[in-house]
Amino acid sequence: MDDKTPASDDLGATEREIITTRLEKAEALRALGVNPFGNGVTPRHLAADLHARYGDAPVEEIGRAPGAWSVAGRVLALRSFGKAAFLKVRDRSGELQVWVKKDKVGEKGFEIFKLLDVGDLVAAEGPATRTRTGELTLEAAHFTILTKATRPLPEKWHGLTDVEQRYRQRYVDLVVTPGVREVFVKRARMVSGIRRFLDARGYLEVETPTLHKAEEAGGATARPFETHHNALGLDLKLRIATELHLKRLIVGGFDRVYEIGRIWRNEGIDRRHNPEFTSIEFYQAYATHDDLMQLTEELCRGLAVEVTGGQVITFQGQDIDFTPPFPRVSMLGEAARALGLTADQALSGRGLAEALARAAGGLSDKAEAWKLAQAGGKTPGEAVAVAFEVLCEPKLPVDRPVFVVDFPLETSPLSRRRDADPRLVDRFELFAAGMELANAFSELNDPADQRARFEAQVKAKVAGDEEAMPFDEDYVRALEHGMPPTAGEGIGIDRLAMLLTDSPSIRDVILFPLLKPRE
Repeated sequence: MDDKTPASDDLGATEREIITTRLEKAEALRALGVNPFGNGVTPRHLAADLHARYGDAPVEEIGRAPGAWSVAGRVLALRSFGKAAFLKVRDRSGELQVWVKKDKVGEKGFEIFKLLDVGDLVAAEGPATRTRTGELTLEAAHFTILTKATRPLPEKWHGLTDVEQRYRQRYVDLVVTPGVREVFVKRARMVSGIRRFLDARGYLEVETPTLHKAEEAGGATARPFETHHNALGLDLKLRIATELHLKRLIVGGFDRVYEIGRIWRNEGIDRRHNPEFTSIEFYQAYATHDDLMQLTEELCRGLAVEVTGGQVITFQGQDIDFTPPFPRVSMLGEAARALGLTADQALSGRGLAEALARAAGGLSDKAEAWKLAQAGGKTPGEAVAVAFEVLCEPKLPVDRPVFVVDFPLETSPLSRRRDADPRLVDRFELFAAGMELANAFSELNDPADQRARFEAQVKAKVAGDEEAMPFDEDYVRALEHGMPPTAGEGIGIDRLAMLLTDSPSIRDVILFPLLKPRE
C-alpha cells in the first residue's frame, strides 16, 4: 500500500485494492488536466428542475425544446455499454439519469468518464431527452469528474443488518439507505413549522446560555454533565433545560418567548433517550395551562398535516388521530384506582404503602415491581406519580394523543398550585404512542413558595436524590420583581420527529447520535 492509501483497521483486502485503484485513477485524472478534488463548477439546475419542466412529456415533445441543462451530483449507479453509459446521479433535489456517449462528449471527455466510479461527484451539461425505456435523461454534451471518491460505497447497504454502523457512518447512510434523507428533511420541515406557528402568534425566538453555574443548572429533574472553564477557574454544567432563563425574560417584559436548542442530561440511552437532544420551550404571559392545551392541539394537528399530509398519521403500524380535542386522563384518579384507593387516600398516604406493596406483588416484571415497592418510601405525591408510570402509562390510548392532568404538588417544583386543590398543580403532559412528548404548566410566580420548594429540593439532594434541582437564588430574586401570570411548555423535538417520520428509535432522527466506542 502506498502512503496515500487511507489507514484503517476495518478494510478487507478487496477494499484496500479498490482504494489503491481509485487513487491511481485520481492520478490519471491529474494527467488529463482534471483536478480530482477541484472547485469552481456551479451547476445551474437541479434534477427536480428537469422533472418539473418535462414531467411525463413524450420524447417528441421534449425534442422540440430540449433546453441546455447543467447538473451536478453523486453517481449512485453506472451501466456501461462500451462507447456509451447511463449514470444515476443524485443531487439535493432528487435523482436524474445522465447519458454519456463518446460521440457527444468527445475523446477527452470520454477518457475522463472511463476513470469514473460509483460514488464520484460529477457534472454534466446537455439537452434533455427520454430513452426508449421512458426515463427522463440528460444527454451529456460536456462531462467531468468533480470529486474522486477514493473509498467505495457499500455494495449491499440495503441489506445491512448492522444498524449501529449506519448511525456511526451517517454520511454513508444518507447516501445509500433509502428513506433516511427524507426523515431529516421532514424533521427540518417540522422545526420550521413550529417556528412559523409561534412567530405568527407573536412569540419571540431567543437564545439562552448552555453553560450554567452550579446554582443555575435547574429547570428539570435530571443529572447534568459537568465541565470546567479554565480562564475563570469555574466549574460549570451543561444545561438540562432552558426554563429558568426563559422565565427571567418573561419577568423582563418579553411576554411570549421560545427557544429551540440542545439539552444535555447525564442519563441512560435507549430508543427514546439520547444524552444530547433538542427541545423547544415556550412561555406565554397572561395564559394558563388550559390555554396551552388548546395551542398544543392546534400545533400538533398542523405539524401532522404539514409533515405527513393528514391529521391521522401511522406510527409503527398504529394509526394515531391528531384531530382535536385530545382526551384527558387524570394521573391522580387513574393511579388511585389502580391501587384500589380513593384520590384522598392516595394523597394523604392512608394505606398507600400497603397498596403499593400489593400492586408490586402482582407484577411479573421485576424491575417495575421493585420501582413500585420503592415508591413506598417517597412522599404520597411522588408515589402516586410512580404508580401512574408503572401501572397506568402502558394502558394509555394508542390511537389518539392524550393529555395527562392532575399532577401532585411534589412532582412539580416549578408549577403553580391549583386554587381549587393546593395538593395538585396546574400541569399536563402530552403522550402519544406511549411516549411523553410535552410537559406544560401554569408557572409558579410566588417567590416565597418558589423559595420553599427550592429548599425542599436541596434537602432531597442531601438525602441522595442526584436529580434534585439546585437552589437558584437569582431566579427567586427575579420572581420578587414580579412575573405576570404565565404558562410554559416544553416539547421533545426528537420524539415528535420520531412520531411524524414513523421512526422506531430516537437515533433514527438524530443525525449523529451518541454511541459507545467499539473495542
